[in-house]
Amino acid sequence: MVNARLLVQGIVQGVGFRPTVYRLAMGMGLKGYVRNLGNIVEIVLQGNRKDIKGFVKNLKTKKPPISKINSIEIEWLPSEDLKDFKILESSSDFSGSSVIPPDVALCDNCLNEVCDQDDRRYKYPFTACTDCGPRFTVINSVPYDRERTSMDEFPLCPDCLSEYKNPFDRRYHAEATCCPVCGPSVFLYQDEVLDIEDPIREAAELIDEGNILAVKGIGGTHLVSRTTADDSVFKLRKRLGRFNQPFACMSPNVETIKSFATVSDREEEILLSRSRPIVVLNKNKDYFLSTHVSPQLHNLGIMLPYSALHHMLFEYSKEPAYIMTSANMPGEPMLINNQEIIDKLEGVADYYLLHDRNIVNRCDDSVVRFRGDDMAFIRRSRGYVPEPYDFSMFEENLNVLALGPEIDVTFSILKEGKCYLSQHIGDTTKYETFKYLKKAIKYLMGITKTSSVDVVACDLHPQFFTTKLAEELGAKFNCHVLGVQHHHAHAASLAVDNHADEIICIAADGVGYGDDGTAWGGEILHYQGAEYKRTASLMPQKMVGGDITTKYPIRMVMSMLYDHYPLEELLDLMKNDYSSYFKHGQEEVDLVAQQIQKGFNLTETTSTGRLLDAISTMLHICGLRTYEGECAMKLESVAYEGEDNLEIPVKIKKFDGRDVLNTSSIILSVLDKIEAGEDVRDIARAGQKVVSLGLADLAVKTADRTGVEIIGGSGGVFYNEAISMDIKKRVESTGYRFIQHKNSCAGDGSVSMGQAAVAALKYGDLI
Repeated sequence: MVNARLLVQGIVQGVGFRPTVYRLAMGMGLKGYVRNLGNIVEIVLQGNRKDIKGFVKNLKTKKPPISKINSIEIEWLPSEDLKDFKILESSSDFSGSSVIPPDVALCDNCLNEVCDQDDRRYKYPFTACTDCGPRFTVINSVPYDRERTSMDEFPLCPDCLSEYKNPFDRRYHAEATCCPVCGPSVFLYQDEVLDIEDPIREAAELIDEGNILAVKGIGGTHLVSRTTADDSVFKLRKRLGRFNQPFACMSPNVETIKSFATVSDREEEILLSRSRPIVVLNKNKDYFLSTHVSPQLHNLGIMLPYSALHHMLFEYSKEPAYIMTSANMPGEPMLINNQEIIDKLEGVADYYLLHDRNIVNRCDDSVVRFRGDDMAFIRRSRGYVPEPYDFSMFEENLNVLALGPEIDVTFSILKEGKCYLSQHIGDTTKYETFKYLKKAIKYLMGITKTSSVDVVACDLHPQFFTTKLAEELGAKFNCHVLGVQHHHAHAASLAVDNHADEIICIAADGVGYGDDGTAWGGEILHYQGAEYKRTASLMPQKMVGGDITTKYPIRMVMSMLYDHYPLEELLDLMKNDYSSYFKHGQEEVDLVAQQIQKGFNLTETTSTGRLLDAISTMLHICGLRTYEGECAMKLESVAYEGEDNLEIPVKIKKFDGRDVLNTSSIILSVLDKIEAGEDVRDIARAGQKVVSLGLADLAVKTADRTGVEIIGGSGGVFYNEAISMDIKKRVESTGYRFIQHKNSCAGDGSVSMGQAAVAALKYGDLI
């Protein structure tokens, strides 16, 4: 007989891991104990070596469904007599790298109970067990036990306590478990709490009648309305002041979704996954929801119910889908406090469906999209956070805090070879979001037991709020502060996600502060880990008035044509065909021309986003950006309907010693095809395609020259399926391997992850 001590790291707390260990040990006749030890699970066993090794093998194959084992460390000990096998109380005496799991969707067993009239949890909206329910949004600290969660306010009734203490019950130490007798309550509010027997049924009826409801969920609050009536959608848009931005929706089941959208096998798999993200799907030919749910787009974001409350709403509703959009202004934190929800949504919501469970951590819905059969994260949040990335290829004794860019911010903590990426934070130029960022950093450092930091990484832009925060935190922790160029971070996150050390990265997005002080956004980088070289780009163009050009892209068009078009003809073109796209109409056209002529208030950019916006505006698809990516997204939707029957030539020339794609020639070609009367849809497709092929050809030229065999794509432009697929096809036709983001975001949501990687690679040079 021998004794063994097993330390198990991974997602092993709050997932029914200890009762699984108990049942396996008892079934094999082993003695000892199991307990949560800080951030890991400790198992002590007594038996013969063969049985203990068999136990380890069984544990790996029979672990709970939402658990994940990253490592099992085995220490053989001298034999010591143990009486039986027990589950001991948790201890916080150990600092490991495991964390709690993310929130996951209601499991089938719990859903069956909610639907069973004879079950004591019938129609109870907070039903959960060890296989499902909230985790990240309710935990205050580790180890993950009920007294360290927001469920601590709800003492268990005798029936729930019996389940909670029974190792053979699936609710054994299910920290979010409860029932109608002892758990949180839901209520309907309008000026006061309404005395209604069934608030959820009433809420569904109110939505079906055309009312807008604020519904507090697991990680935040949604604004909910019906999708089949234009008046309901218009009312919500008017109250929010969001007249064009697409709304996310929720539908009761996949069969209903298929009645208005196309769903591939892979898309269905992700829709039904435990994470239940929003999946961007193409509308089908029978689409019958209001066209104003996602105006002028060929797709919409849709998700399935992930809580009992959602399932119950649809049980009482006649709607095929609800608008289910975050109840906050763009870039600001989700609302989680009941009084704050009521106060801030006054005049927006007609009624409020609220509950009395505290949300510890805000967590927006995750959003994914497919490019062919490959999934891409647009936003990685609920259902995935805080599961870490494997960074074991870097120094494991190094702690890095990376703060991301400024708008679509996440932050990352690198500790002990794991990179913990935060939930979506948002736009840190907003004061409330900036406060939320600082609070979220403090929290994640707490649950990962990160008390010190060796490097704080941030964007290279000196004026970002996150850059200034990095300096403050660097002083606080008395550590190095490292600025990382935006697209270098994009390339690093892509490389780490694909386990690559060296790649040629096509970094295509709206903007990133370049190391020359200009606005980059269409770059070819030779990425070599700690270092990179900018080898090619789009041709630099002038932005007239700086950032105002991002809102009014016609200014971009005018500056791109200025040196290639007779001035009088250019002025006539702008005044006659595009004056409505200038904020001040025809008068502004002459002012913009003077600015260009005098070189006043001009900034230089190589942005792919600005080029796509310009094409969209020229085609009269979108001339005013009211939300991030609007012009390019609408261009994609028009191009989706186009035929591949027009060609715009790729023209590459030299500029400042590097290859550049001649974007002025693209704009001139688009204008020629407009004047020739070609179909706008076909021009849109040709315009997107020449941008794709141009970027691909620049990358291939760099790969040919450097001998690097892998080319990849990163940046928000790679959410565009047509552009992604055209680049992939072109690159692979030349014999190179093409990679994209798989488990990370192509956009700015994974920039902090890339910053952490670069900081880890550069740390040796800093000390």
